[in-house]
Order: sequence, then structure tokens, then C-alpha cells
Amino acid sequence: MRSSYKILYQGGTGEVTEKKSRFIACTRPVKTEEEALAFIEEMRKTYWDARHHCYAWVIGKKGEHKRCSDDGEPAQTAGRPILDVLEGEGVVGACVVVTRYFGGTLLGTGGLVRAYSGAAQEGLKSSVVLTVEPGETFSLTADYNGIGKIQYMLAQEGITVLGSGYTDKVELTILVPQEKAGKIQTEIADITGGQAEVVKLEDVYYGVVEKEVLLFPEE
Repeated sequence: MRSSYKILYQGGTGEVTEKKSRFIACTRPVKTEEEALAFIEEMRKTYWDARHHCYAWVIGKKGEHKRCSDDGEPAQTAGRPILDVLEGEGVVGACVVVTRYFGGTLLGTGGLVRAYSGAAQEGLKSSVVLTVEPGETFSLTADYNGIGKIQYMLAQEGITVLGSGYTDKVELTILVPQEKAGKIQTEIADITGGQAEVVKLEDVYYGVVEKEVLLFPEE
């Protein structure tokens, strides 16, 4: 059984200030270590006059690849707290860079951990985090007598129709949540007396952003 996961779909920027030190968190979706390193370098150039650019990234559906850096801050006070925020939220496919402009006052280890964690949290708040669910797509072919009942049932179950075609019969392509796949096939057979043809196309992952359904092919 495949599991859902959360990805950073759209990056953002958040900021906290602690005793005049500014902590600016920038987030970006990344799929590879190369993309993460390029983003970190981009932030170094954007905030070229800052003292520290601490970061963490988590890549892979299960967070298989991760890394963090304190970039000159005391050990475990910057990169690890940023990574803890990502792991705590369960977000993968994400890189967070927190840039610090020193305000003249030392914060101590506890203060640094709170500041970097807080900045990372603000960065995620300004981002779009998407829950990606396992699903299956099906081709459904039925005659005009049965299609009305099918469409009503699909609407009641919240099933997304990805496409449709009308010839001597009606052909629909539907997206079904993994846990509903068996139920939907049984209901289609019941309401059409077994006359509708249902063929599984592929396993996919999907997410919904502002009512738009996005498909993520099985990797």
C-alpha cells in the first residue's frame, strides 16, 4: 500500500528578528542535491553581505537524502534546527536557507536554535506545502443509458474526471484515491449491471492546489 507524503510545492520567504539580528528564511522545491546546492549559492549571491547562510534540505518521498549546515555558527545551532523543522512538518523535496545579518549581540546557543527554527517555520508558512496522495487512473466506457448514474455516483464520491469523449458511447478517464479503487469499480459494475467497461491505466500520485488537481506519475 503506497503512502501519502508532503512536498514543498511553491517556495516562499519568512523572517524573524532576535536582538537586532535578522534571520531571513527562503524556501524552494528541489528534487536533487544539485538543485539544492544551486539554490544555496543563489542565496549567497542575493544576500552577499550577510554573515551566515545556514541551510537544510530533505529529498526523496521518504526523506532518504538530507543534509544541513551551520555555516560558521556554533555546532547544532542552525542547520540542525532548520532540518528539525522540515522533518517535524514531514515536508520533503525542500531546501531552506536561513541567512543571518548579525545585530551586534550574541544570542547564545539556545537563542540561535530558537531564531533559526523560528525563521524556518516562518519560511514554510509563506510557502505552499502540498499533500500528495496515492491514486489510480481508470478508463471507463459506458452507454448513454448508464452514464448519468455513473456521473452522479462519481460526484457523490468526489471522484475527479480527468477527461471525456463522446462517440456511440461515453468514455471517461477518472482519478480514484487508492483506498477507494475497489469500491468505485464495484459500484460502477452494480449500477450498470456489469455493462460498463473499466480498465486501470496507471498508479499515480496527486495533489490539489486551489481546486486544481495535479498528477505526479509513479516514479
